[in-house]
Amino acid sequence: MATKVVDLRSDTVTKPSEAMRAAMAAADVEDDILGSDPTARRFEAEMARIMGKEAALFVPSGTMANLISVLAHCDTRGSEAILGDNSHIHVYEHGGISTLGGVHPRIVANNADGTMDIDKIVAAIRSPDGSLYYPTTRLICLENTQGNCGGKCLSVEYTDKVGEVAKTHGLKLHIDGARIFNASAALGVPVDRLVRAADSVSVGLAKGIGAPVGSVIVGSKAFIHKATILRKTLGGGIRQVGILCAAAEVAVRDTVGKLADDHRKAKVLP
Repeated sequence: MATKVVDLRSDTVTKPSEAMRAAMAAADVEDDILGSDPTARRFEAEMARIMGKEAALFVPSGTMANLISVLAHCDTRGSEAILGDNSHIHVYEHGGISTLGGVHPRIVANNADGTMDIDKIVAAIRSPDGSLYYPTTRLICLENTQGNCGGKCLSVEYTDKVGEVAKTHGLKLHIDGARIFNASAALGVPVDRLVRAADSVSVGLAKGIGAPVGSVIVGSKAFIHKATILRKTLGGGIRQVGILCAAAEVAVRDTVGKLADDHRKAKVLP
């Protein structure tokens, strides 16, 4: 008789490990809204280092992480962001970028492999020259892994190409990296290299790596300063948030290295 049930509904249903619970109980905390929570500061600095960016910010959810990122990049009236038609931001985030931020979504079809054709991205870009008639493109958003396309991983070569398009046209590139560590493990590419072309990345903590709560946004120091203000505006500031960051810290430490084995096991499931 089976004595243990393995819940395969989603990687979001994992429970915090004993090590996570112990870290939460022992976390050294202060008021994070005042910028003085030591556990949060340490965890954010470590995530920035891992992702190869200047700074990081803990937020309660991936949806808020993406919303903040889009709004921070599109902080001019009449802005739009290019999104895949099957992307999480477009399909599953309640239209927050438009309903809360006034950012217009410019939709490009996702291919079966999760990519958007480069020529279609370029064709979708709208310059300020026509701003009397339509929004100005400020941002391109990618998703890695691309959930609605079966969890497909975007290659570093493809991401670099989109990054070059963004630079050429004076745009920013944001990556919804809810499962970016899974993409890194599957592709065999260090995570910082996988997101090098991006100006910002939202990194999921409560999915593949098993923390109970949260995401991290990474980017430049100037971008994270904007993001911190927007987090407060959206009600995402948490006082002693180090309790949550402590669990996430353990998740990153203990789980990221196990993802390759997770992928191996997934391949043998019927």
